[in-house]
Amino acid sequence: MYYVSKQMEIAGCHRLDLPYDSKCRAMHGHNWLVTVHCKSKELNAEGMVVDFKHIKDKIHGYLDHGDFNELLPFNPTAENIARWICEQVDCCYRVDIEESRNNKVTYVKDED
Repeated sequence: MYYVSKQMEIAGCHRLDLPYDSKCRAMHGHNWLVTVHCKSKELNAEGMVVDFKHIKDKIHGYLDHGDFNELLPFNPTAENIARWICEQVDCCYRVDIEESRNNKVTYVKDED
């Protein structure tokens, strides 16, 4: 099994739809530190699990400096964003997001 990971910083803003009083209900931004973990039993024709550039283009290229409420079709919590990122990359099995210092989320795809 081959394992690779791509880490990137994504600047973006969001506001959360919450049923209680929270500062996060107002628009605010983060410099999200995102790590995409991929794996494969076989390498592709180029000898890679996945090209790091393809991960960056698909995720960073779409989200960076964006309004996540406009770009994503769900309440853009760090947990929901981590799952969405994992679904965008075929061989991704895990995504780690550090929304801000000491606030981290990990999503791991179920392997049925």
